[in-house]
Amino acid sequence: MFQQPLQPVSGSLALSAACAALPLLTLFVLLAVVRTRAWVAAFGALSVAVLLAWWLWRMPLPQALLAAAQGATFALFPLVWTFGTAIWIHRLTVHAGHFDTLRREFARLSDDRRVQALVIAFCFGSLLEALAGQGTPVAVTTVMLLALGFSPLRAAAVALVGNTVPAAFGPLGLPITTLAGVTRLPATELGMMAGRQVPVVAVVVPLVLLVVADGRRGVRELWRPALACGGAFAVAQFVTANWVTAALADITAAFAGMGVLLLVARRRVVRRPVAVPVGAGGPPHDAPVGRPAPQPSTVPGDAATALAGGACGARWRAYAPYVTIVAVFAVSQVPALKRLLDAGTLAFSWPGLHVVTAGGDPSPVTTFRFAWLAAPGSLLLVAGLITVVLLRVSPREAVGLYGRTLVELRWAVATVVGLLALSFTMNAAGQVATLGVWMAGAGGFFAVLAPVLGWLGVALTGSDTSSNSLFGALQVAAAQRAGLDPVLLAAANASGGTLGKMISLQNLTIAAAAVGLTGREGDLFRRMVGPSVLLLALMCLLVGLQATPLLAWMVP
Repeated sequence: MFQQPLQPVSGSLALSAACAALPLLTLFVLLAVVRTRAWVAAFGALSVAVLLAWWLWRMPLPQALLAAAQGATFALFPLVWTFGTAIWIHRLTVHAGHFDTLRREFARLSDDRRVQALVIAFCFGSLLEALAGQGTPVAVTTVMLLALGFSPLRAAAVALVGNTVPAAFGPLGLPITTLAGVTRLPATELGMMAGRQVPVVAVVVPLVLLVVADGRRGVRELWRPALACGGAFAVAQFVTANWVTAALADITAAFAGMGVLLLVARRRVVRRPVAVPVGAGGPPHDAPVGRPAPQPSTVPGDAATALAGGACGARWRAYAPYVTIVAVFAVSQVPALKRLLDAGTLAFSWPGLHVVTAGGDPSPVTTFRFAWLAAPGSLLLVAGLITVVLLRVSPREAVGLYGRTLVELRWAVATVVGLLALSFTMNAAGQVATLGVWMAGAGGFFAVLAPVLGWLGVALTGSDTSSNSLFGALQVAAAQRAGLDPVLLAAANASGGTLGKMISLQNLTIAAAAVGLTGREGDLFRRMVGPSVLLLALMCLLVGLQATPLLAWMVP
């Protein structure tokens, strides 16, 4: 049995925390400075973490390797299973010839690709996060943006920005219920508190998305529709989390934001130079992304009428994969069916891994959950099989396409395996707990730092749910030690974690793989770190003020 030490280096918490941060520092330096491939950075950081766990934290080497193996297994199922299947569904659309049809159909929503990006990355992505999570929104929306003509790097960046604020409540309130479980605080109050933090940032995120999509020009020309979208999203999220249920907050917010955005965008004519027309391969890197040039019809009237029926069928089939995804995930939440799917979940202690926390309690990191029926990847497979039928793709072609997809994603798979092995090793050894306890020593100022802990957890694990399970109890203990409200700091962990999604290496890898940029995760990271840190600063300021009499009225 291995008991996690909190300050193994000379009995000093500060020195121990500095050593605990070395794997993360290694990861970021290799990725952003040395610019190695992402899988090299992941396994390099993993090697440092295992060495530190054995040498300084005195964790038996076999146990450290078992923790890494558990993380690698979790990476394959459900993460690779999820984003690999999501990308396969998109490839089915391309294979069936509906890629250009889909792009034309989104152009019908608005002739401005920046508005289309808000609809897809922010609104539709929030709906997918509310239903599925685990990389599904990034994998799906990235390839949809690519279909609209965005350059691969820009499509990935826009999708990552959109996948931020919905993470606090999706999928279906799981991060909040997990937080309630580890903190023993009421889930209703935690959901209400998160609903009074995340919506403030939600108002700003569409503006950040416009900056990523089209720079300052995008904000100058579309700030009104973006604010209207963000405002409607925020109001719906706040109202639902506080007076209905946190589980539905992102669903209502996604529809509210989309409805208001389309209403405002259609009433506003954006006067700007016509952008470079989009070809089959999309515009060059950093090309303008505004309105495409209108293409006059060359089809005679009678012929156009005769083609209307066929065009309607092609249009329906282009939308079919994404409508099917939403429908399958929505049906899976019907209580009776949900109980049936959950009954197939296997939970067991990882063989040979015996870890207790510094306080002597059994560590949750040793438990592995194999949700083979309820996993998002399994539900996506169902949606994919339905798509195969709807798009009239032969079984042989579908299977071959899945195999080729996995081969093309091999380096992305290696990266995710390395990252999750790193995360599980640091958690099992106690390195993450050491970092958390050191940050909690800030006393009353910890209210400002609390979102940073959640942000760090999501950046490392890629999941707000995982971050809450890691740091939720620590946030409550720190709050009690500093005389702060436990509900406020626990919710701050979830709220701050949403802003770590855009620099989560798991999400960076998924986005890069979806658009064929495997190996350029470092470029994405450098683009995302600035917006992520700025939004995190806003969240830290908000939580810090909520801990003072100035905004204490916001705490339920």
